[in-house]
Amino acid sequence: MGTTLASAADPDALIGAAMPVRTALRIGTAALQSAGVESPAADAEWLLAGVLGLSRSALALDPHRAVGAPHDARYALALRRRMDREPLQHILGTQAFRGLTVRVGPEAMVPRPETELLVEWALELLPRAPAPLVLDLGAGTGCIACAIAVERDDATVLALELSPAAAALARANVGALGLDARVTVVESDLFAALGGVRADLIVANPPYLPSVVIPTLAPEVSRFDPQLALDGGDDGLDVIRRIVAEAPARLKQGGMLLLETAGGSQMGTVGALLEAAGFTRVTARRDLAGVERFVAGGLD
Repeated sequence: MGTTLASAADPDALIGAAMPVRTALRIGTAALQSAGVESPAADAEWLLAGVLGLSRSALALDPHRAVGAPHDARYALALRRRMDREPLQHILGTQAFRGLTVRVGPEAMVPRPETELLVEWALELLPRAPAPLVLDLGAGTGCIACAIAVERDDATVLALELSPAAAALARANVGALGLDARVTVVESDLFAALGGVRADLIVANPPYLPSVVIPTLAPEVSRFDPQLALDGGDDGLDVIRRIVAEAPARLKQGGMLLLETAGGSQMGTVGALLEAAGFTRVTARRDLAGVERFVAGGLD
């Protein structure tokens, strides 16, 4: 079925037209491209597959399938939301993270692929001692805590989160993944609710962006990720300074602190903060783009 020039980028042209998948995708791609979405074709596929309850590969295998009611209207609505630059993951409702599927939404920052490397390093640093304890600061969706618990089935994780809404989302993910016995989500301003607990490893993906940078970011981030999860103050290091200063009292001897940062000039500053706080073996690692972003230190 053909489309007019006027309808080529109009999601409403889908409604009632019973267009085949390939035409619906063409319209969806054009609509998202007109709105400045970075990956319009892939996002159109994700949205239509989600509406139809299919995988993207299954969608590709059935290009002539008609997109009829009510899926046509649902797809048009999903495209409109994405054209408004609402994150794809918010519309789909989930995000993959190290082989897990976690629920996402406006309550917490959408997990990034780079943070999978943070978990990978955390697992390397976690001692082989029986029943190690991990503190996950600023848990957000709970993806870090859940991934560590799944991949180290002898570990216990306390996931600490300041935002009540994000903490509720993290608890939902913990429950959905069947990890309630080993992952506990606690509403806490960093370590405030912990009492005298000491951990083998503290891992954090804290807010680390300078305040002035946030309005310049893509709308998916600046408008939809919670400011609490992004804003690190004037130089981006307000929360990191607090973590580094308070962490020694929360670690066992030989314990490790592992942080994600903005990279760049922050790395030297964070390394110096760690050394000044008494951490040794301060080491950095690069992210997927080759940028030094992660830093760890030990407490001897």
